[in-house]
Amino acid sequence: MLGLDVVALATSAKKADYQVYAVDYFGDRDLTHICKENYSILKQRPGKTCGRLSRDFRPTFFLKLVRKLLKRRSMDGVLLSSGLDDSTDVLSEINDLVPILGNSVKVIAEVRDKIEFFRRLERSNIACPRTAIVRDISEMRRRSKDIGYPILIKPAEGFGGAGIRKARNFQELKKVYKHFYSFENKVLVQEYIPGTPASVSFMSCNGRAVTLSLNEQLLGIRELGQTEPFGYCGNIVPLKIDEVTMKKCVVIVENLALHFNLVGSNGVDLVITEEGIPYVVEVNPRFQGTLECIERVFGINIVDTHVKACLRGILPQIRQKTMTFCTRLIFYAPQRLVAPNLNCFEQVKDIPLPGVIIEKDEPVCSIVTEGGSRNSALDEAKRIARLIYELASPKINDESM
Repeated sequence: MLGLDVVALATSAKKADYQVYAVDYFGDRDLTHICKENYSILKQRPGKTCGRLSRDFRPTFFLKLVRKLLKRRSMDGVLLSSGLDDSTDVLSEINDLVPILGNSVKVIAEVRDKIEFFRRLERSNIACPRTAIVRDISEMRRRSKDIGYPILIKPAEGFGGAGIRKARNFQELKKVYKHFYSFENKVLVQEYIPGTPASVSFMSCNGRAVTLSLNEQLLGIRELGQTEPFGYCGNIVPLKIDEVTMKKCVVIVENLALHFNLVGSNGVDLVITEEGIPYVVEVNPRFQGTLECIERVFGINIVDTHVKACLRGILPQIRQKTMTFCTRLIFYAPQRLVAPNLNCFEQVKDIPLPGVIIEKDEPVCSIVTEGGSRNSALDEAKRIARLIYELASPKINDESM
């Protein structure tokens, strides 16, 4: 297992009777109980800060830890979680050490090359927001005017919705640029599509695809401590939607799988307008954060299904459990706090070591709940998030501890 956080992925692999080794960023407490051996970039220690993801995340650290793990263990393949989608140089070196089971590094690079990706979508008549890469503020102004306000400004590389800002006019555009961006890295200007944030999780091989689930995306929920307006807060599986719109999403998935030759577990992020038109925002060519929810709702093992698709060309048949909804929420620290002991919550995943200091706006844990309706599953997850916040002790000392 390789990625930013891999607890759900590692759990799925263990249930499929694989020996699991992991390299991740957070080093969550529950990961150590799943893996035969694991290495983490973040070393959690009571009384010490967990730092900041935006400052401390380095893709090359994953490569070093993979090499370290391979000195001790022999592995047949690597399964990718989130975090390294845009680090194809690192993925290429890892693939030389142990094969990545899933999409090739070449395919990953193709779907993550934002401008060429959207050009290919347009040529295939797949609805997507108009997008441009800009190099200075004057070009940003010109391309924003061409696209038409309101627009989104995005870092060309990144994950979790960090750094995305909306501008309704040039004055807001200048303010956003001044506070959040530099042109040392690529900056995207993109048409803003109002609608429901969604994703489709699917399995594919040999140019074919099976849609597993259409999911509701939860973004920018401040009561969960998320201060990024488009920051990822989790998912609800499934998203209930009319049959016509669902069929449109299935057709998009089939076209993407064929066009990019996608293999195994993949996800596509969408915005679905009030008129029921799905606009493709990006493809995630690896396992997604919806993994555990999909397993619960549809009664399948995602890792087992992925391996069969990649190695044997077998795609699954999907049947949803009757009226089951599953929510995964990510709870962020609303202030600097000391992590409580969260082992008492069976719904809590990605558990930090009790006593570590978690900085404001950083992720604390995930909460996974089920219910007979969308709202019951979501309300229960929010209730647990409030309990966790009540248990956590605020910490106001210097961040350098």
